[in-house]
Amino acid sequence: MFCLTVNDNLELCLLEDKHAQQLFELVDKNRDHLRRWLPWVDSTTSIKHSQAFVESALQQYTSNEGFQTAILHHNNLIGMVGYHTIDWTNRNVEIGYWIAADFQGRGLMTQACRFLVNYAFTTLKLNRVVIRCAVGNSKSAAIPKRLGFTWEGILRQQQQLNGRYVDLVVYSMLAQEWMQ
Repeated sequence: MFCLTVNDNLELCLLEDKHAQQLFELVDKNRDHLRRWLPWVDSTTSIKHSQAFVESALQQYTSNEGFQTAILHHNNLIGMVGYHTIDWTNRNVEIGYWIAADFQGRGLMTQACRFLVNYAFTTLKLNRVVIRCAVGNSKSAAIPKRLGFTWEGILRQQQQLNGRYVDLVVYSMLAQEWMQ
C-alpha cells in the first residue's frame, strides 16, 4: 500500500489491516472527545468495528472511489484523514478528518488537509474539494478557513448526532482558486 509524505514528521498511509488495533485503541481512548462531533463513535465498540472500517476503506480504494489514510506522526497513529466518495463525473470530493485530543492545536491536521487538497487538484485533477463540519465545531471549521476555503452556507439538520440533528457548515475550494 502507499504512504504520502507530508513532511519529515507526518505521513498519510493508506489504511491497512495492521492499523485496525491501533485505530480502535485511539478511538476508544478519545471516545468523549470524538463523540461530540462524530456520529459513528458510539457504534465503534470493538476491534471488529475498526476491522470492518479498514475493510470498507480498502474496498473504496480498490474501486477508485477515494481513500482513507492513517495520520502517522513520528510513526504513531494520531488520527484519520481521507476522501469521501470521489465524484469522478463532476470531479469533486469531500475531505473528512479527525485527530486525537492530545494532538490538536499543533497544525498537524491543517498540514494533512493541505496536502490532500493539493493532491486532489494536482494529482487527481479534481475541480472542487468540500469540507463540512457541524455548526459549533470551531476547531474543525478553522481548518478550511486557514486553507482559504469559501464558506458556502449551512445545511440545516443535515446530520443526526447523539440523538439530535445538527446543522453542517459547508466550505469549498475550486482548483482555479487553489492554483492561484
